[in-house]
Amino acid sequence: MISEREQQLMITAIIGRKLDMTQVFSGDGAVYPVTLVQAGPCTVTQVKTVKTDGYAALQMGFGTKKAKSVNRPMKGQFDKVGKGYFEVVREIAALDPSEHNPGDQVLADIFQIGDRVDIIGKSKGKGYAGTIKRWRFQRGPDGHGSKNVREPGSTGMATYPGRVIKGKKMPGQLGNKRTTVLNLKIVDVRPESNLLLIHGAVPGAKNGIVIVRRTNRAK
Repeated sequence: MISEREQQLMITAIIGRKLDMTQVFSGDGAVYPVTLVQAGPCTVTQVKTVKTDGYAALQMGFGTKKAKSVNRPMKGQFDKVGKGYFEVVREIAALDPSEHNPGDQVLADIFQIGDRVDIIGKSKGKGYAGTIKRWRFQRGPDGHGSKNVREPGSTGMATYPGRVIKGKKMPGQLGNKRTTVLNLKIVDVRPESNLLLIHGAVPGAKNGIVIVRRTNRAK
């Protein structure tokens, strides 16, 4: 039988909410810019195994939602768990999902000070943008008669292959997409309020949903 702490360490990630940015001071007087993330509490809503689902994972719920706003399939699943209705449901990898049961709570204390994590979120949407803002192109000449100050310039070929190459950097939608920031350090963990203080900036706007997962990159 494994301990509760060992069981928590088998979970590789947690759902959270980006709250704000601030700064903290270390013991030697250094200043760290940190992002406050409310990590949990999350509730296990379903245990997925290779035998029943073809892969192993934990489905977890975070936040609260009114019953009238939940569709019938999810409402039936939440009723089986008996822990209320959740705003966000995500699947999280776990080393051994069979060690967990629906209704188990996952809290911020699965992480410790000094742990390295990746943060997954949705970046701020900034609408339609040109190549200078979107891809950091340089401006063209702006002297008398110039017609190519902020335009991207040539995009295709005249004869062969006679088309614009797939993946060409062009104007378009900027932001509002899944973004991952890798290998950030946890400066402080406050289990009583389910807060993680993470060194640096994380994707998204205030109150945006993020996933905090253990990094697999070298420290």
